[in-house]
Amino acid sequence: MSTMDLIPPCDPVGCASVGCTPVLCRGAGIASNERLFARSAAAIPGGVSSSIRAFRSVGGTPYLVQRAEGAEVIDVEGRRYLDLVQSYGAVILGHAHPAVTAAVAAAAADGTSYGAPTPREMKLAEAVIEAVPGCEQVRLMNSGTEATSTAVRLARGATGRDRVVIFHGNFHGATDALLAAGGSGVATLGLPGTAGVPAGAVAETLVVPYNQVPVLDDTVAAVIVEPVAANMGVVAPAPGFLAGLRAECDRVGAVLVFDEVITGFRLGRGGAQARYDVTPDLTTFGKVIGGGLPIGAVGGRRELMEHLSPLGPVFHAGTLAGNPLATAAGLAALDLLTDDVYVELMARARHLAALLGAACDAAGFPAQFPVVGTLVGMVCGDVPLPTDFAGAKRTDEAAYARFFHAMLANGVAMAPGAYEALFVGLAHTDDVLERIGEAAHAAARAAATG
Repeated sequence: MSTMDLIPPCDPVGCASVGCTPVLCRGAGIASNERLFARSAAAIPGGVSSSIRAFRSVGGTPYLVQRAEGAEVIDVEGRRYLDLVQSYGAVILGHAHPAVTAAVAAAAADGTSYGAPTPREMKLAEAVIEAVPGCEQVRLMNSGTEATSTAVRLARGATGRDRVVIFHGNFHGATDALLAAGGSGVATLGLPGTAGVPAGAVAETLVVPYNQVPVLDDTVAAVIVEPVAANMGVVAPAPGFLAGLRAECDRVGAVLVFDEVITGFRLGRGGAQARYDVTPDLTTFGKVIGGGLPIGAVGGRRELMEHLSPLGPVFHAGTLAGNPLATAAGLAALDLLTDDVYVELMARARHLAALLGAACDAAGFPAQFPVVGTLVGMVCGDVPLPTDFAGAKRTDEAAYARFFHAMLANGVAMAPGAYEALFVGLAHTDDVLERIGEAAHAAARAAATG
């Protein structure tokens, strides 16, 4: 007897049962994705635990993932999608990679959390230090947001200054001081970028254009930047931009922070700082170093890092920081991410961009696919490739939404937002990429006709 036989056909909660199989709850003629998302919306604001997942910018109802394997995610109705989201870059080896799942299972058998130091957190910190030029010490934490907020606190505590410079269109997580929006000026004191952030929280945040080196003064504690902007499409740093930031921070004694939550161990083992040969004072990590499990980290110069408690006056603590499951997964993943892997990933990124570009050209659907290392972006419309946030905002969001849904209908999942990157991994073999290219031809024709 199957699990489906045990669940009444109109039971609206059946698909949430442990061990359920796909294609449940269809007795009322409503797809289980629809019914489960409606149930989620009753229990969770917007039905999601992260806002972009709600499909608000592209329209429609999200697919709910039941499981994933390799290059695919499978929704609760059993539909398979070739996945270009890859947990927003956190997954490189492929979903449910045996080395990662085995490491997590073994760690879980030893206990899931101790609130005490472990050998695995030491080994993961050592692995980051060995690979990343700017890291002499590393402190683990729970998320990229915690990492960026800690980096800002650390820079302020070490310098005795308050002002932080950020770049319009960069995203550094849900930290009040970094959720600032630029005004109409070229460089403005930040305005709250979301409800719930008081003006005082961003009063010392200066928002400046990306790819322009600002003139700093001795009130600036830190400059924090995405070395490759991957939250406004994929925008490469202009020649001399990162080196200019390094020089300007040195001139006034400010701390240069690279937010490598996306680029860290995604562009290469050394991240963007190795690719562009510019070493920051502090680096923030997330995503990849946990092998797909929740994690974050701050790394940097020893002299700066030792301002953190318990050695220094800048407080940081977290019961789940250095979690044994996340560190086990991270160690397993990083062990397999050799230099040869990144050469292959760069080739696959170029291949994906070429396939998508050819499909859109053939259909007369205007779109460009910029590539920076292993990252692929998409810019819709007859617009120049962006170099800053103002340029990125010229992308045709309605056209992206049409292409997104057409790709979904043809079995390919992309991020539900026009400013996210497309991610390939080791599971995106040539065969998988060719299938994505075939889907793109159909999707581009559909998107071109509206």
